[in-house]
Amino acid sequence: MRMMKWNLLGATALLSSAALAQPTIDGTRDGDYGAPIVVQNTPTGFGDSNLGQVDYANGSELNAAYAYVDMTNQVLYLMLTGNLESNFNKLEIFFDTVAGGQNRLRGDNPNVDFNGLNRMGDDGSGNGLTFDSGFEADYWIGVTGGGGPYALYANWAQLLTSGGGPGDYLGTTGAASDGTLTGGTNPNNIRITINNSNTAGVTSSAADPLAAAAVTTGVELAIPFAAIGIGSNTVIKISAFINGAGHDFLSNQVLGGVGGLGNLGEPRNVNFANIDGDQYFTVVVPEPASVIALGAGLAGLMGLRRRRTA
Repeated sequence: MRMMKWNLLGATALLSSAALAQPTIDGTRDGDYGAPIVVQNTPTGFGDSNLGQVDYANGSELNAAYAYVDMTNQVLYLMLTGNLESNFNKLEIFFDTVAGGQNRLRGDNPNVDFNGLNRMGDDGSGNGLTFDSGFEADYWIGVTGGGGPYALYANWAQLLTSGGGPGDYLGTTGAASDGTLTGGTNPNNIRITINNSNTAGVTSSAADPLAAAAVTTGVELAIPFAAIGIGSNTVIKISAFINGAGHDFLSNQVLGGVGGLGNLGEPRNVNFANIDGDQYFTVVVPEPASVIALGAGLAGLMGLRRRRTA
């Protein structure tokens, strides 16, 4: 019995101290991400970039979404392959992580990115971007880039059910960086970068799923759980799309896809519930690996003990 107790304690220590592999934040998809969660089904209406540069792009597209959940360090890694045109078009990412939130964007959310979040919300007439049934946005991250030399900028906000809430300009970084943002307020140390060199994937006339899934570069984020309210055993819903430079013209590049539709236009008039399929994808946050393994170990040891005493 004494030996069995020592083995159990030793196994627990090893499990709790084990370091798991992590994706490298540089805008290029690592093998750690595995298979895509969702693949684009719609040709881009925002231009097909052909520059092949890590920074500047002359078109915007979202080819596929990937995620890696690091339970040890409590970080969600998110990879959205494709391009973000360097004319300050916006990549809008909404997260549904907790109870409550906004199915239809209100007009009194935090004033971030020149009030861009509220540019998509209710203007007082009862409109406002509306998500699929069952999706209630709790957090938002906005990404944009351009200028000379090229710079990437990021913003963050919490979307409370009753409006208001905090919002911050997270900072800026370069293309293909390690994602470290400077010059803003970023208490949770969200990291974001871009590699804009993709010239494949979907085109302006076709959305080949194999070509879309083969793209390996785009926008990559490392998001600590605390930044978007993630707990253990959480199913995260994420809606991501490309928007105009003023947050005022929604493209047809949405993940999940819009089934071949053209650009969606005025965000305040868009209702994803009226479009076939889900205009979001899900990521499952599992229990910590050490807890799962410890539970299995305990079950195995108890079984061994029962066999020995039978």
